[in-house]
Amino acid sequence: MTTAMTDATPKRAKIILFGDSITQMSFSSSECGWGAFLADRYQRRADVYNRGFSGYNTSWFLKFAATDAGKADLFEHEGVQLVTIFFGANDASDPVHNVRQHVPLEDYKNNIRQIVSLVKSHFGVGVHIVLITPPPVCHEGRLRFQKERYGDKATGILERTLELSGEYSKALADIARELNLPLLDLWHMMQVVPSWSALLSDGLHLSSMGNRFVGEALLDIIERQLPELSVKLCPESGNVNSASKCLSIDRAAPWHDEIDHSQPEKAFESL
Repeated sequence: MTTAMTDATPKRAKIILFGDSITQMSFSSSECGWGAFLADRYQRRADVYNRGFSGYNTSWFLKFAATDAGKADLFEHEGVQLVTIFFGANDASDPVHNVRQHVPLEDYKNNIRQIVSLVKSHFGVGVHIVLITPPPVCHEGRLRFQKERYGDKATGILERTLELSGEYSKALADIARELNLPLLDLWHMMQVVPSWSALLSDGLHLSSMGNRFVGEALLDIIERQLPELSVKLCPESGNVNSASKCLSIDRAAPWHDEIDHSQPEKAFESL
């Protein structure tokens, strides 16, 4: 039994990223991770918590969420404004060639519903949620990755396919409509990009270019569908400073140019 934890920064807004390896690696410095991209935009306003679990499908995530350790890790946070739910890349594995990670389509849909329900029950019905589809799968990239990793032992059999990931993407879009939630449809959006395979490092995971694509697309959907959470950068410098704006998330402390050097304490009286 774990001991209940206390949020160390209850007054600072939180953004939590739930997902698999594509989320776990979203803080990667070498690949310019999309989660770090998001954290950069919300500096001084919100902490971005990475709760991605490499290799996980929705069923395994729910198993973890049901444990005391999982509840503490995933849900014992205050001031959560936004949660992204980014699963499907593993759920959509081939049911014959990757039965271990595969989750049947209807189970996947029910699991997503359960995750959304958990998010609302822990963080309140007013929490904002964005569903993110699995990206498209590049067959050539997956086979090349196989060869590079396993050499002569590579099977040449695809354990993930563009068609299967598309089915799970469509299913998630159906859930988004059903629950009236914003959807970031990467499966379709990425394929519009010329030579879209360059957005993937190994036919499945995001390259640096892909991470930037996802980061910009996520900020765009926040701006269009959740405008109260959107951060407008300083129009002159493009930075997050006293000229930047966000309707519902205030800065965590006074900006430096709000502090009178002769009476600095005045700037902190209302905190």
